[in-house]
Amino acid sequence: MVGYELGDLIYENSLSKKSDIEDFILEGQAEIYFVKGRMRMENKLDPEIVGNQKGNYVFWCPEEFPSNIAVKWEFKPLNEPGLAMMFFSAKGRNGEDIFDEVLSTREGIYKQYNRGDINAYHVSYYRRRLDKEIDFHTCNLRKSYGFHLVSTGPDPIPNIEDIKEPYYITLIKYENEISFYIYNPYTEKDQLLFKWIDDGKTFGEVLGEGKIGLRQMAPLIGEYANLKVYNVTKERGGN
Repeated sequence: MVGYELGDLIYENSLSKKSDIEDFILEGQAEIYFVKGRMRMENKLDPEIVGNQKGNYVFWCPEEFPSNIAVKWEFKPLNEPGLAMMFFSAKGRNGEDIFDEVLSTREGIYKQYNRGDINAYHVSYYRRRLDKEIDFHTCNLRKSYGFHLVSTGPDPIPNIEDIKEPYYITLIKYENEISFYIYNPYTEKDQLLFKWIDDGKTFGEVLGEGKIGLRQMAPLIGEYANLKVYNVTKERGGN
């Protein structure tokens, strides 16, 4: 991760057993369970019956994190189609904690997150569409309030039949810079998929501290482990 230095480990969760997620907050309905020491999430509601968006959900870590962080986690998709996403720097639009009672109830429906009363960045890093084939899969970074697609990069995670091991993901948010990496097992290096500089004007002020949360779109089943959050600084002389 050229240009950055990881500092203190400020949060660590193996996501290996039920007690690890006792304080996490689920919005929407999902089945969350553990297999061989790894957390699995899948939709509880059938999207074909209730509508696509009502089958989706967000699972929030309860901690409030500072503005400059590196988030690391392991991810393995177990079926397609669907979508996996990470929210970060999430706060109420007037600076409230996202669980403040003054904010509207959220139930996993996407417009409640990009057109509701919270601000956040969110990266979708595993996208397999229900409605059509896509020749080139991408990782997308969006900024909310709004549905602003601000950066995109290639998605190196293969289709289900070719996946053997979990993928190691790193998200860095340093002041107005956001970088996203997925570890490449062939080169044995973290592969930079995109880096975006938020100018603080085009799509509103730069977002800072806030919560992180995992979102899944049904019917994806995803497996997660070893969530870690570090303080991050710029390398001396880094650009």
